[in-house]
Amino acid sequence: TEFSGPLAAISRLFDYKTAIICEQEKSAPQALERVKKMYETLHMKVIYMHPHQHDVSAAYVSHISHISAFALSLAVLEKEKNEKRILDLASGGFASTVRLAKSSAEMWVPVFDQNSDYVLEVLDTYIEKLGQFRRAIREKDHGKLTELIHESNKIQKIL
Repeated sequence: TEFSGPLAAISRLFDYKTAIICEQEKSAPQALERVKKMYETLHMKVIYMHPHQHDVSAAYVSHISHISAFALSLAVLEKEKNEKRILDLASGGFASTVRLAKSSAEMWVPVFDQNSDYVLEVLDTYIEKLGQFRRAIREKDHGKLTELIHESNKIQKIL
């Protein structure tokens, strides 16, 4: 999402991605079947979700990632104003973490606005988790820090 327009085209972009259909009961069965076949032609997996579940899930797995990247980029850019060599240390991990900060405001401001209830819910949860890391680091609680990291490592079994 950090690139746009024809030059950002990626071959086989949709292979093995998920297409979500909400409120399928409001669509004509023939239209649904046509759309499903179109997605399957693109090698996509089709799933059905309630709109609420879609919006909550999108806030957790997409929107917060962008906000995190925007915020981290702002923090680093602010620090870079005073200490010019910070970005000299940046490497692959930093680049992949802030990649989403290249995304356009024209796309993301409306997304955050339209899904604001869930985005705020996710932000509260995320800030709470950041607070847990902050406390563990401040209190030099290596056990808690290890526990938080190990708990977060469970994501590797899912993705």
